[in-house]
Amino acid sequence: MATHEAFNIKNAAPGTYDFTLSQGGLYEFAAVATWGGGNVALNQLGPDGQTYLSIATALLANGGAMYYLPPGSYQFVVTTATAVYACVSRAPLD
Repeated sequence: MATHEAFNIKNAAPGTYDFTLSQGGLYEFAAVATWGGGNVALNQLGPDGQTYLSIATALLANGGAMYYLPPGSYQFVVTTATAVYACVSRAPLD
């Protein structure tokens, strides 16, 4: 049985927040914030080991979506939005 895996940021300001997912699978990417024209993007480290690539449409309003993600290095990029609560959380399928 796979374990639950999640990464969260709470009351975050604009910036970059790096994290690692050790398991692949179906994950929810969700965020709630004071948007003010900003967004929250989810990026994955590319095959060159240096460049982060956008893997999800940046959230512009409260909400979320499901994505199949492989293990690897990821980051949230918060632009302009404040009081950001965001998560990537593995869906327990087994």
